[in-house]
This record gives sequence, C-alpha cells and structure tokens, in this order.
Amino acid sequence: MEHHVNFVHNIPFFSIFFAMFCGIITPLIKNGRIARRLHGFMVLLVGILSVVLLVNVVQDQETYTFMMGHFPAPWGNELRIGPLEALLAVMVSVVMFLTITAGSDVIFKEIVPEKQNFYFIMLNATFGAMLAMTYTNDIFTGYVFIEILTIASCTLILAKGTKQAIVGTTHYLVFGCVGSGLFLLGVCILYGITGQLLFPQMKEGIALLMATGDYHFALMIVVSLMFVGLGIKSALFPFHSALPTAYGSTLTTSSGILSGLVLKAYIILAIKLVFEVFTVETLVELKIADVMFVLGVLGMVMGSVYAVHESRMKRMLAYSSVAQIGYIFMGIGLGSVAGMLAAIFHVFAHAVTKSMLFVCCGSFVEGAGGKEQLENLKGAAHRNPLAGIAFTVGALSMIGVPLFAGFISKLYFATAALEMTGLRLVLVLAALAISMILNAMYFLPSVIAIWTRPKEEVQKTQISPLFALAMVLFIVVNLVLGIGYRPIIDVMELGIELIQMTL
Repeated sequence: MEHHVNFVHNIPFFSIFFAMFCGIITPLIKNGRIARRLHGFMVLLVGILSVVLLVNVVQDQETYTFMMGHFPAPWGNELRIGPLEALLAVMVSVVMFLTITAGSDVIFKEIVPEKQNFYFIMLNATFGAMLAMTYTNDIFTGYVFIEILTIASCTLILAKGTKQAIVGTTHYLVFGCVGSGLFLLGVCILYGITGQLLFPQMKEGIALLMATGDYHFALMIVVSLMFVGLGIKSALFPFHSALPTAYGSTLTTSSGILSGLVLKAYIILAIKLVFEVFTVETLVELKIADVMFVLGVLGMVMGSVYAVHESRMKRMLAYSSVAQIGYIFMGIGLGSVAGMLAAIFHVFAHAVTKSMLFVCCGSFVEGAGGKEQLENLKGAAHRNPLAGIAFTVGALSMIGVPLFAGFISKLYFATAALEMTGLRLVLVLAALAISMILNAMYFLPSVIAIWTRPKEEVQKTQISPLFALAMVLFIVVNLVLGIGYRPIIDVMELGIELIQMTL
C-alpha cells in the first residue's frame, strides 16, 4: 500500500470538496442557467479526474487511504481508494452528467425561475454525498453523508412544488428517517462493542468477536439494524412503498437521479460494509445473508408484479426499480464473491439504463400534454424518435436481451447461482426466469404503445442538441456494458481482490 501523497491521490478529496463548494456558491448565482453550467462543469471535471484516478490505480494495482484532518483512529475521517471505488466514481459522474444534460429543458420548464438555482444546490450536494459514500473509509463519514443525501433527495422530489410532490416528499422523508435511524442505532452499538469507527479497525474488532464468540447476539442485531436501514433507504421490498408516490410526482430528471444513482449510493455503502467491515463469511454465519437473499428474491418478483398492473409509465418504472434492487440484494445474499460481483455489475447496468428510461419517459409525457397513462402515450416515439429508440434499448436491457447491459448482469447472477446447491440454486434460477418474463410483460407493451402510429398527424417534438447528445451517449454506454463488459469486470475483480488483500 502506498503512503506518499501525490496529485492523483488528492483527486477523491478534491472531487467531494469541489461538489460541496459548488453547492455553497450556487446560492449567489441567481440565474438558473448559469447555475446549470457550473453544475455541468463540476460534474464533467470530476468525471475526467475520476477516469485519471481509475487509470492510475488500475495500472499500479494499488489501494491507499487519505486522512482528512489530523485525527487518528478511532475518530479520524478517512477515504479509501482502489480500482472499485474509482470505477464507481466514474459511473456516478457519467450517469449524473448525462441525466442532467438530457433533462435540462424539463428543469427550466417545470421549476419557477427563482427556485432553479436551489435545485442545482441540491444536485451538487447529492453528487458530493454520493462520492463521499463511495470513497469513505469510516462509518461516521458514511452516516453524515447518508443524512445529507436524504435531505438533498427530498428537495429534488419537492422541486415541482405541487400537492402530489409534497405528499411524495413526506412519504419519502418518513421512510428515509426510519432507515437513517436504524443505521445510526447500529453504528452506536457497533462503536460501543468495538471502540472503533474506521473500517479496518472495525473489521479487526469484529473478527476478534466472531472468533471468541463474545457479543454474538449484539453483533447480529448491529448487522441487522444497519442493513435493514440501508435496505429501507434503497427501497428493498417490502420497504418500497414510498418510491412510486415520490417518483410519480416529481421531475423526470429527479426520478432518473434518484432511481439511477441515489438508491445505488446506499447499496454501494452496503457493499463496502460487506467487504471492508463485516466480511461475506460473517454475514453468512449470522444468517443476515439469508434474509437479504429472501427479500431480494421477493423484490425481484413482487416489484415486477406491481409494475405489470401499473398503467402510468413513471410509476411502472418506479416499481421496476424495486425489482432491480431485489436483484442486487439477492446477489449480496448469495454470500459469495461471484454473487457480489454480479450485484456490483447490476448497480452499473441499472444506473445507466433506468436514468435513460426516466428521461425518455419525461419526453413522452411532455409530448402527450402531461398525461402519463400508457394509452395516452401511443405514438410518443413518432413525436421523438430518438427518445423512442433510447427507451426501446433501455427496455430490452431491463428484460435481459443479449447485447445490452441488463443481459450481462443477469448472466453473472445465473453463473453465481451455479456455485450454489439445492434450494438456493433453484430459487435463483426460478426468480431470474419469472422476473425476466414479468419484465417483458410490462416493458414490451410500453415499447409497442410508443411505436404505435396514431391515426392523427404526428407533430414532431423539438429535440435540443443536449438531449440528443445525452441520449446517444446513454445508448453507447449501455451497449459498451453489454458488449465490451470484460474490461469492466476485470477492474471489478481487481478491486475486490485488492480489498481482500489489504484489509
């Protein structure tokens, strides 16, 4: 492990600091379009720097820690950087940039001018919080940015200012507070029995407790509280009820960011806790992996069942997210490195695909005069062919059609399941098959509806160059994940291997 600090080693701290600093100065910018340019520049710069960081840590096959401030363990604040964290930071930057680029017109049409800069304040805070949760190496920093992300997310939902948005925000906030509270309670108990807050020292303390058998029940309660808290915040079934109301009542850009990235930030923190604090073996021994597996399988099926019966496109996409979150927790619950690898890849696949789907949905709804019912969206792809193509690509990816990102993650889930035996193997393969069939049952009718040529003359929607650019790049990224996925998998495997070696 390297201990010297150079420019590249400062990139994670600079990225978080720059995002938060832009959030601080944005209130001084009264023009929403200037605030939009500042946000876009910040995300683009962070994305470029994250790529530089990724290339360096992969080439050197290194991991390192970055201490913030001068307080040593157990109270210090640290970042940990390796290939996996750098790759996740690139993903967050790419999806954030493309979603806001594609949805800029919606933001300026649906938010009153005097509040537009506040929207970008919250976007900057959201982006900074997600980066911090990706890089953090101590539980306190993780918790602080969970709360920042929760507040920022609620503001993104509330941006429209309608009665429905207020109801959706309240519902989302209540669930978010419950999840945060459970997580904090688990952190407090864990600190009480280990005396540590930094991940490596916590891991050593937990390994000692597992070896001696001390505080076994308390440790099981701690792990349960923390993962249930993160499960609630990431809309794991059956804690998903806030999602359809919130996503159905807000801007499509907010829905894309929330579903594509915010839910994943909590899952990324959960994955870091699995690898860097508790270990997969501890989750299996404490039976927590079994609980996550069961809830994940139920979410895969029930989320899709709800989506099949939903006639409003945004709510259908929200229920689809519940199903896809189920895939990720099912992979974690397999209790194997292969399952974790599949879960991490699905984080990427779903982030890219679902954000694209929500932005396309926003274009369709706008073209239909604000109507979200599927029957009112017939012919929507003829008004905006590029959005229609992108939505079709996203739908095929979510179903699991080859050449697209979703197929690869489902393939890796099936491969991970083949390492299992007995009932677990049968459940995974059956859940994958049932979920894919259900996915087709609600995505294919949507695709057919938007491409059905209406009887009356279609008036083409004016497509902005930024929307066109973002949609093309979304499609390209999806195809890269579906066809050229091997280098990405290699980086993930290297990241996991280095985590296991250094901790």
